[in-house]
Amino acid sequence: MQGIQRISMFSILGLGEYISFDNITTAAAAASSPYSFLKEHEGPVILDEVQIVPEIFRALKMRVDELRWKGSESINGRYLLTSSANTMALPRLSDPLVGRMSIKTLYPLSVSEVLDGEGNFLERLFFCDFSKSDTVEASVNEALRLATFPEVSGKKAKERAVWFDGYLTSILQRDVRMISELEKITLLPTLLRVLATRAGGLLNDAEISRDVALNPVTSKSYRGILQAMFLTFSIPSWYRNIGKRLVKSPKGYLIDTLLLCHLLDWRLADMHMRRPELYGRVIENFVATELLKTLSFSNGREQLLHFRTSDNKEVDFVLERPDGSLAAIEVKTSDTITPSDFKGLKVLQSVAPNDFKCGVVLYSGKDVVPLGDSLYAVPIDRLWH
Repeated sequence: MQGIQRISMFSILGLGEYISFDNITTAAAAASSPYSFLKEHEGPVILDEVQIVPEIFRALKMRVDELRWKGSESINGRYLLTSSANTMALPRLSDPLVGRMSIKTLYPLSVSEVLDGEGNFLERLFFCDFSKSDTVEASVNEALRLATFPEVSGKKAKERAVWFDGYLTSILQRDVRMISELEKITLLPTLLRVLATRAGGLLNDAEISRDVALNPVTSKSYRGILQAMFLTFSIPSWYRNIGKRLVKSPKGYLIDTLLLCHLLDWRLADMHMRRPELYGRVIENFVATELLKTLSFSNGREQLLHFRTSDNKEVDFVLERPDGSLAAIEVKTSDTITPSDFKGLKVLQSVAPNDFKCGVVLYSGKDVVPLGDSLYAVPIDRLWH
């Protein structure tokens, strides 16, 4: 970690200088003479909304290299850059700083964070350890309301709606214009809603493009913009040369499950009773986001994947470690489990018997139930307990 994007103790203690490029005057000064701007601000500096001033990136490269050459001992953590866009997905911004920065992604709150859990579900999963801790009890719907952006965590539906409307307007109308010139930017909200309706499904750009009235190439490009703005994410398929035909398309999800419900005007309170098929997709998206957040601080370097055969035997989530070991998760919303719910897990176990460590079906029941060799039905609240 050198130069960029490392939170130093100065920043933690509040001793770093904070500069926001949301300020028009400050942004103009930095854009007109970026190198001079940086030299005027010595010591630890936090540069917020850095994507607004793309000119600053090459100046940062020059400044970091200069400090290195001078042998500065305080170079690590000198600059902390924050952005609402994934700068690594934007080559014109990230290229100057390759090898000079460390990237940390800050996702919405996880349930474990809010309820003071240990956040070690993945570690326990690989050892089939599903014991329950003393974490504060919370129902699935309560967990959904908490596992979101800090500004709306635990807030009422009306407050969330107002905040999400403002958030989407800011991201899709302002921030996107700063990082990319799109001819049909007005179609981004429509594309986001279409992706919301397909959450948990395979990403097919030909079908998506028809729904949005774009050609497939443009649709895929715009989908990449939404991912760069941390609104959506995709999960690639697990694949090995195992002599069995596997689906290689990725699956798509939204970065926040309450945002998904907001976009589609779904009422979480009674959805599990009135619209169980939609509720299942909501819960799958929720589990996907919780796994994504947990992976961001996991020491196991797991990859998040999915598994599907050509004859539709599937597993919602597969975790693969660098040594090839696998753990798999299927998500159900019912409070009872049948052997048929384990079909996909058993297929995956059969094609990778030496690497398969554990397979679970997360469900709404209260008991951990073994249902085969390294196969378990596990209450969904073990994600955060």
